Amino acid sequence: MNKEKKWYVIRTISGKENQVKFSIEREIKYMKLTNYLGQMLVPIENIIQIRNGKKIKKEKIHYPGYLIIEINLEVELYYLIKKIPGVINFLCEGKNGNPIPLRKEEVNKILGKIDKYENIESINIPFYIDETVKIIDGPFNGFNGTIEKINKEKKKIEVAVLIFGRKTPLELNFTQIERI
Repeated sequence: MNKEKKWYVIRTISGKENQVKFSIEREIKYMKLTNYLGQMLVPIENIIQIRNGKKIKKEKIHYPGYLIIEINLEVELYYLIKKIPGVINFLCEGKNGNPIPLRKEEVNKILGKIDKYENIESINIPFYIDETVKIIDGPFNGFNGTIEKINKEKKKIEVAVLIFGRKTPLELNFTQIERI
C-alpha cells in the first residue's frame, strides 16, 4: 500500500467550498482514515470594500467552485469523497477518467498565492477614471472634482478640483470621497 499523499483538485458547487471541506473532514474522521488525509485548502483573499465612506472587510474565495486537497487517494477514499453532497467531481482526465494529481510547480504556485493573499489585503475600488466625485473629508471638504488617476498600490486617488478657475490635482484616500 503506497502511503504517498498527492494534491488533487475537487470541483464543488460554487459557494459550498467550506461546507464540502467540513463534510470531507467529518467523513474521513468517522471512517478512521485520517492518516490518508493531509491538508485541505479553500484559497481565500481578504478584500476591503468601501461603502458610504466606510471600510468593510470581506473574504472572497479565490478559486470559486474548487477545493484543493492533499490526500493518498485510495479507491475507497475516491468514492467516499465523490458521494459527499456538494462534490461534483475530481479534476480528471476526460469525462470519466482518473483524478489527475497536481504537479509540484502548480502546488507551489497555489500555496505561494495563498500566503500572498493572507498577508496582503486588496481594496475593491468602487470608482473609475473621469467619474465626478464629492470630497467628504479634509481641507477641501464639500468640493467636487473629477478622478484622473487611481493608484491601487498606494490606495490613493488623484482628483482634479477647480480652485479659482484652475484645475488643481489632489491626492486623496478612497475614504475621503464619495459618488455624487
